Amino acid sequence: MIKRPLGGSGIQVAPLAFGGNVFGWTVDEPTSFTLLDAFVAGGFDLIDTADIYSRWVPGHVGGESETIIGRWLKQSGKRSQVVLATKCGSEMGPQDKGLSAAYIVRAVELSLTRLQTDRIDLYQAHVDDLQTPQEETLAAFDSLIRSGKVRAIGASNFSGARLASSLETSRAQGLARYQTLQPHYNLYERAEFERDLEPVCRASGVGVIPYFSLAKGFLTGKYRSEADLAKSVRGSGVKGYLDPRGFRILAALDAQAKRLQSRPATVALAWLLSRPTVTAPIASATSLPQLDQLLRVGRLELDRVAIEELDAASGAD
Repeated sequence: MIKRPLGGSGIQVAPLAFGGNVFGWTVDEPTSFTLLDAFVAGGFDLIDTADIYSRWVPGHVGGESETIIGRWLKQSGKRSQVVLATKCGSEMGPQDKGLSAAYIVRAVELSLTRLQTDRIDLYQAHVDDLQTPQEETLAAFDSLIRSGKVRAIGASNFSGARLASSLETSRAQGLARYQTLQPHYNLYERAEFERDLEPVCRASGVGVIPYFSLAKGFLTGKYRSEADLAKSVRGSGVKGYLDPRGFRILAALDAQAKRLQSRPATVALAWLLSRPTVTAPIASATSLPQLDQLLRVGRLELDRVAIEELDAASGAD
């Protein structure tokens, strides 16, 4: 399996990230450990989480995913085998949000404690903060890199203009720059990224690690009617994909999966990896059979026929 660079960070990763949002939410701790063990055993290494996971669950306060990953790292002894990515900036409480220097310093220490590690390989700004000067945010991240607590930094949910201005600020001030971008991007959700963000990433060598790579599970083929939405706690978020364009995309995925002796989820991830800026799509699994479908992307490279068929099916109506 050929590894890919995380921007210009010098870090190389296998072409799939395990999305840690499920840990402590739809996956309990023992199952999380089993999935993480299988992910690493399959030759993969990038694990993505965030401090806010899973604050949206009643009774949770955030940090549940990081805590489970930290316990797994301690029990398994596999810290050296993984590239650990987490995020800060989303609201953890009324005064606990944003990208001010003071908040970043507090947030990173809490994440390091929960993760039971002395360093975060990729520390990401989870959401943009229009109230804090970019120079302040980048100076704080730069200090974390110089102290050895963080190896590289990334951005998530930034506009193209804000990403470009942050990169220019880093260049002008001699500060650490965002090496990666984590956008919402998949076969169904294409237009915004490809129009606004992909040109900036391509011109600046920013590696892309898309989230919702499988459109909340829609691109697995699991949801094909409104009756299917009850199959998962995430099903309600899929309803918007049940339209003529969505069904056209599923038909193309089915056809290419059959032709390539693969599965729709694997083909959808492979399509992302065919894009010029994508380093490693993020996807989650709640069982070993689901995880197996995802890991197969390491052995699937789409040919021109598959890419053209999927591009045509996912074009705008």
